[in-house]
Parts: sequence; structure tokens; C-alpha cells
Amino acid sequence: MDTSENSTAERPDADDGTARQEPPRARGWRRWAMDTRPLRRPAYRRLWTSTIVTAVGSQLTAVAVPKQIYDITGSSAWVGYASLAGLLPLMVFALWGGAIADTMDRRRLLLITNTGIAVTSLLFWVQAVAGLDSVPVLMVLLALQQAFFGLNSPARTASIARLVPAGELTAANALGSTVMQTGAVVGPMLAGALIPVVGLPELYLIDAVALCATLWAVYRLPPLPPLDSTVKRRAGWREVAAGFRYIGLHKVLLLSFLADIIAMVLGMPRALFPQLAAETYAPYGEGLALGLLFAAIPVGAVLGGLFSGTFSRARRHGLMVIAAVVAWGVAVTGFGLSDSLWIAAAFLAVAGVADMVSMVFRGAILLSAATDEMRGRMQGVFTVVVAGGPRLADVLHGTAGSAFGPRAAVVGGGLLVVAATLLLATVTPALRRYRV
Repeated sequence: MDTSENSTAERPDADDGTARQEPPRARGWRRWAMDTRPLRRPAYRRLWTSTIVTAVGSQLTAVAVPKQIYDITGSSAWVGYASLAGLLPLMVFALWGGAIADTMDRRRLLLITNTGIAVTSLLFWVQAVAGLDSVPVLMVLLALQQAFFGLNSPARTASIARLVPAGELTAANALGSTVMQTGAVVGPMLAGALIPVVGLPELYLIDAVALCATLWAVYRLPPLPPLDSTVKRRAGWREVAAGFRYIGLHKVLLLSFLADIIAMVLGMPRALFPQLAAETYAPYGEGLALGLLFAAIPVGAVLGGLFSGTFSRARRHGLMVIAAVVAWGVAVTGFGLSDSLWIAAAFLAVAGVADMVSMVFRGAILLSAATDEMRGRMQGVFTVVVAGGPRLADVLHGTAGSAFGPRAAVVGGGLLVVAATLLLATVTPALRRYRV
């Protein structure tokens, strides 16, 4: 391992306020292009490269599991039950994993959890090749995989602040978020193309093999132990509760979580996409409509990431979060009012751009406003909010769509997002006043 990567010059900590002098700012169109300065730092570059593999490979498994369950049962309900089976372990172990990430070397935790994810993918392949055709086995493996992911995610994200200086946190978040959104687009398309060629079991095997590259990249990271090694820390549920108390005492952190909950719970209309594709946009072809609706938000997010150069120059991170969530609500409202499929997809793409902006600046706030000994727990809560919000939205929008019609439910949700966000910003000014 390169010992130069362990020096503070190579990986300055955000906590000490020291950062290398920034290079001259780009001019012209380069001002808008993605800020790639964090990739000049070998340690961050390795972590980011491993994210590319994970983003695409995980989507192969995310497609293969519901496809296999549907092939066995012929029931979409069982596909939904499987999704719920993975949600509870994800939430529980993300909270616990955040506490663990604050007590031990985060590189070591990443090695352990990535190994667990890879072994689980290999077990998915074994059961598929063996022809077990067992939904309970699939659900147990899915729960195990999501538990490892819950342990992994807080440590991975919390490590970023130890690998890049404070001035590059926003750019690093934009790079990571863009890769994840690209994986959400490319992964399912690649899975759809590979299933007829190599078969469904091989998707699991490709994911498992790809995770070996992730393990090698993580192995090459510098050690990331707690900054204050003299303090003895535990990782029990008392420490998890301390993380929630920390959020309550720091308004800007609490408000950043509330802003995301408002956007995702009230304004994520994906549960209504099948009905809208079958009814409102049926003249365009149900298959085409459904594909466009599901792809539009991640495509918009990727475009937002590619033109995220201005993010690094923004200092009022809280105001950027508020503006992005309001823009999300306006775009969702426009989507609900659209009769044309192409205009509807364009509004969803705009919503994707807004979601990317919100994601990047909320992530930067969590990394900069929290101390290093709390970053793991903050990222654990972040994982729970990101995973749980859309699922709650599915229930809320599905119920509202059945009661009032899908378009009324979408428009109502979008307007509620705008109203609730503006009210939050007015009543509690801490978020809108927050500067990096």
C-alpha cells in the first residue's frame, strides 16, 4: 500500500479546516461541466471506481431477483413482498452500521461488508443454478444482502470526508451520485439485454465477480480509523439513539432530513406510473410509456450531475436544498398536468435534475456539519430516509390514486411538496441560512 496516501497532505480532513489551494477556476463551458478535482486524489478515485462497479452490478441483481420470483410464482404481489422483506434489514442494519462506522476503521468495515455482499451474490447464483425455485430462500438471501448493504453504505459515504478536503465535498458527492444514477439507467438495460443471451443465473455471477474488483479497490484505500483513538467507543443501540439526539440538537441536519422526507413521501409518484401508462398515455403504447416514465427521473439526474460544475462554487448549501425540493414539487406538478407523454417525461427529467441537486447538497451538509465521530450515524439515518421515503410514497400515492385518480394524486402531491417546503423554510430559517 502506498504510504504517501496516509499523510495529511494526501487526504486532508474536513474537520481541521485545512485544504489545498484550489486551482484556477474554469472559464466558459467548463464552468458548467462536472467538477472532477476529487478524482485527482488516488484514495478517493479508488473508492469512486469501486462505486461504478457496484452501481451497475447491483442493478443486475436488483433485476434478477424480482424476475426470478415472478417466474416462480407468476404473481406481482410476491415481488412486492420480497421488496418489503429487504427493507426492514436494510433500515435496521443501516442504523447499526452507522454506529459501527464511528467506532472502527471504516476501510476494514468496507472490506468485511463488501465480502458479505459478494458471497451473497454467489449464493444467489448457486440457488439459481441448482434450480431450487424457492421464494423463501430468495427472500432470506435478499434480506441478508440488504443487511450487508445497510452496514456498508454509512461507512462508504462517511469515508469521503476523510479522502478529500472540505472544499471538494460537493464535487465528490456529485461524482458519486451521478455514478449511482447512471447505474440505475444502464444496469436494468444491460440486464434486459443479457438475460436472453446468458440466462438469469449468470446475472448473479457477473455481480459477484464484479464485486471482487470492488474489494481490491477498497483494499487499496488508506486506513480510516476514528480520529481520536484515545476515546473508547461502543456500537450499541444506545449509540444509535445518541445519533438521533445529535440530529435533534443540530437543526440544519434535522431540516435536511425533513426536506428529503417531504420531497420523497409527498412527491414521488412512481407507484402511479403503470396506471398512467395504461390509461393516460395508452395511445403512445403502454410499454413505451412505462419505460419512459421510469427512465426519465434517473436520466435527468445523470444530466444534472454531468453539468454540476457550478455546485462547487455554491456556498449557501441550505438554500440550494430548499430551491431543489421546491423545483422537484413544481416539476412533479407539471408532470401530473401533462397530456403529452413527451412533455410528461421532460417534466420528470427536470425533477431528476432537481433531485440530483438536492442529493448533492444534502450529502455535503451531512459531511460538513457533522463531526467525524458522528458521520457514520448520520449516513445511517440518511440511508434509512432514502430507502424508506419512496416506499412510503408508493403506499400513499397508490392509495390516493385509487381514491382520486392518478393525475389528481400526482398534482396534489407536487403542490404539497412546494407548500410544505416553503413553510419549513419560513418557520425554521436555520436551513436556508446555512453556509458551508
